[in-house]
Amino acid sequence: MTSLLDRGRPYAVALFRIVTGLLFASHGAASLFGVLGGAHGGGTVPVGAWPGWYAAVIQLVGGVLVLVGLGTRAAAFVASGSMAYAYFSVHQPGALWPLQNGGEPSVLFCWAFLLLVFTGPGALAVDGLFASRPTAVRSRDGRSPEAATA
Repeated sequence: MTSLLDRGRPYAVALFRIVTGLLFASHGAASLFGVLGGAHGGGTVPVGAWPGWYAAVIQLVGGVLVLVGLGTRAAAFVASGSMAYAYFSVHQPGALWPLQNGGEPSVLFCWAFLLLVFTGPGALAVDGLFASRPTAVRSRDGRSPEAATA
């Protein structure tokens, strides 16, 4: 049974990545474009407003990158940091515990993205397309094997 679970791990990580990225991107789209109920129950965040507009851009772009699995570790690192910032600057001053200060989504996103920094994108990621490409082997002088024999 363990081998079945081990074989499924990359797909479970991929599903986790896809769902987390989609939810994060949805928050950004809601804040920037007023879709899905808009920012905080309606409307959009004014362009350039600190920190809300910048957070929304990170949410949308980072969420989409994580969703498709492109630059997953870097995007997840930035997204995790933005959620840590959101928690400590917006939520934590209101109360100690996330349940009391409304910071549960920030905490969960922060730790979910930090997990992806360490696990990577899993299966079904655009990153995997680039990693599976064969690279030309170079000789010591930097030439490809074909050029070295010519």
